[in-house]
Amino acid sequence: MINITAALVKQLRLRTGVGFMECKQALIEENGDIELSIDNLRKSGKVKALKKSHNTTNQGLIFLKIQNNIGAMIELNCQTDFVAKDDLFISLGNEIVLTALSQKIKNIYEIKKIFETKITDLIIKFGENIKINRFSTIEGNNIYSYIHSGRIGVLVSASNLNENVLKNIAMHIAASKPEFIYPSEVSKSVFEREYNIQMQLVKSYNKPDSIIKKIVDGRMNKFVNNISLIGQNFVIDPNKTVGQVLTENHGSIESFIRFEIGEIINGNDNSNEK
Repeated sequence: MINITAALVKQLRLRTGVGFMECKQALIEENGDIELSIDNLRKSGKVKALKKSHNTTNQGLIFLKIQNNIGAMIELNCQTDFVAKDDLFISLGNEIVLTALSQKIKNIYEIKKIFETKITDLIIKFGENIKINRFSTIEGNNIYSYIHSGRIGVLVSASNLNENVLKNIAMHIAASKPEFIYPSEVSKSVFEREYNIQMQLVKSYNKPDSIIKKIVDGRMNKFVNNISLIGQNFVIDPNKTVGQVLTENHGSIESFIRFEIGEIINGNDNSNEK
């Protein structure tokens, strides 16, 4: 007789919405054949939901907590704003992030495994897909968290910054979407992609090569500053850059994480820490 694994039962549950024991029994009766098990469950009138686990999830909430100099953040996605506002969904998100901190989990696959059954139960209850889309942690002695409307979350680790300055920088990160901390950290692939685009644009000017190079260099300098935290104009005081604010306060940013609902649909990345 075929071994009826928990993964096989979960697959049948996600496709039918039927309880664990009923799914297991159906699989036993059909020797592990998913399709025959579905047919028999349908005939018995027990099927409640079909294939919800493949539906696109572009709604949801960001959950984050800080404990013992460790910050954890998850993006928990669903299909509708209605489910995102439900107490059961919110309770699950808080439980996931607190569990990650208490058990010092840093891997998204591990946290997904722990909450596999609870998420499956909610998928069946609400009749729509729910998934942990992203999960990441950050460490440091000077961490601040910020959430905007539940849809944008920021964790930032700093050195020698007071809470008020750190709060403003976290808000800046939420609003301005920096991809790196320093211009020097901009990856070669990102730089070259933009450089090639700018070269093509400037070539149409019919200028000497020396002028073209000067124009492109100027644009690239602006580009790397625009996507780097310290080069961006500070949202609280646009007359200063974030770098100038840090210098004035004798502090620095060690790392940051920024999640926004819907920017990565069905993502599998474990972290976008900068």
